[in-house]
Amino acid sequence: MNANQDVGKYGEDRAAEFLARLGYELIERNWRGQGGEIDIVARDRDCLVFAEVKTRTRTGFGHPFEAITTQKLQRMRRLVAQWCQSKELSGSKVRLDAVSVLVVDGRVHIEHLKQVF
Repeated sequence: MNANQDVGKYGEDRAAEFLARLGYELIERNWRGQGGEIDIVARDRDCLVFAEVKTRTRTGFGHPFEAITTQKLQRMRRLVAQWCQSKELSGSKVRLDAVSVLVVDGRVHIEHLKQVF
């Protein structure tokens, strides 16, 4: 793993812990589909949540949420459909969330946006 992958894994671990503390049931992490990966799949009451996690160690290239482009959201929607099809789920309530993890000077700051599409 390179430094960026280490930072990304660390951020995904913190995001998963954060969602679990909110009462989300973690179902799957790093699910790979055709054309990409879903970072976190969780259940929030009656809703399946597909979370995209962006981690940064500084904001010189912008806030982590700024890395979630329209193209990234389109890819995530395709991956959500693939995940549901692979699990033979239909008619489930789904939501796409974004989680920002900013790690600066050993401090972790997490933001969570619900329903980003």
